[in-house]
Amino acid sequence: MADVSVTARVAGGVREVPKDQWDACAGPDNPFVSHDFLSILEESGSVGPDTGWQPLPLLIDGPDGRIAAALPAYAKTHSQGEYVFDHGWADAWHRAGGEYYPKIQIAAPFSPVPGPRLLLRDPALAPALIAAAETLVDRNELSSAHATFVEESQIPLFEAAGWLIREDSQFHWANRGYASFEDFLGDLSSRKRKDIRKERAKAVEGLDILHLTGADLQESHWDIFWRFYQDTGARKWGRPYLTRTFFSLLGERMADRTLLMLAMRDGRAIAGALNMIGGDTLYGRYWGCTEEVPFLHFELCYYQAIDAAIARGLSRVEAGAQGGHKLARGYSPVPTWSAHYIPNPSFRRAIADFIERERMGVQQDRLWLEERAPFRKG
Repeated sequence: MADVSVTARVAGGVREVPKDQWDACAGPDNPFVSHDFLSILEESGSVGPDTGWQPLPLLIDGPDGRIAAALPAYAKTHSQGEYVFDHGWADAWHRAGGEYYPKIQIAAPFSPVPGPRLLLRDPALAPALIAAAETLVDRNELSSAHATFVEESQIPLFEAAGWLIREDSQFHWANRGYASFEDFLGDLSSRKRKDIRKERAKAVEGLDILHLTGADLQESHWDIFWRFYQDTGARKWGRPYLTRTFFSLLGERMADRTLLMLAMRDGRAIAGALNMIGGDTLYGRYWGCTEEVPFLHFELCYYQAIDAAIARGLSRVEAGAQGGHKLARGYSPVPTWSAHYIPNPSFRRAIADFIERERMGVQQDRLWLEERAPFRKG
């Protein structure tokens, strides 16, 4: 562990931390590490007692008495809601007679969104913040710590501290200075342009699409979206991660950073997609429907997101985890990263070997996908 001369402390939750001090470390661009988002998760009961996500944010104070570095950390008693899968690691550790849980998770809960995990008003404190996470693991004799969906610029900091680096892929859409959706289609092959136009026409036949943000978002809209979210959550995870209160608080405190899209048939919402607006990115998060319509999922989650990003001058759309079907819709595979602190030498060696073999497969898959991107060649 790095030799550090500063003292870190553990808070009982992000809600206990002054909002202005947390956000001075987190920065304005990524909504998922903002004080508002993380404290809404706590206040709504989406994380906390009985959820398996116990907030343990790590803080380092600066000489001015204000927080100079912060880490959104959680004690986890399971591996749900992370999107970087370590169930096999947990099984191996248990078979060897160890207790894998609780572990430390450094993340934006339920959000497979790359972003900063070391929140730094003072960048020089990065090694000390990583060392504090290691100390939390070591002193409590925990199995591990995991920083997931770490923005690429911070990976060298974890690597320098000796953490294992794991690679995966997501599909993101890049705005190459497009003035309109048709402008974007001009970059695609002729066949793909025709396919997408047909999909869009079929998806919205008989429907109106609403984009709601800011003051236009009302509690009645959250009642509608809650039904969609429950249906999708029950099918994907068995039990939705977020509570109904989460959405009300999101509307109260982050309405200007929220974009809700609803598909309306004769004045009645039949589907919806929830997005968060970042500094240069539109983040697609949740989708649901009460009526199955061909291609409507692609329209609301991918094409309407592209429309919204172009209209707002945003650089990209990040449409969440997994989904090879996004490739044909103009979303390209990009690497994502996580970092893992495994103090047990034997366990670390086994995981390091697994990660190396996995990385080779991930990179080969990404190359294969890139060759099949729908963009015009040459």
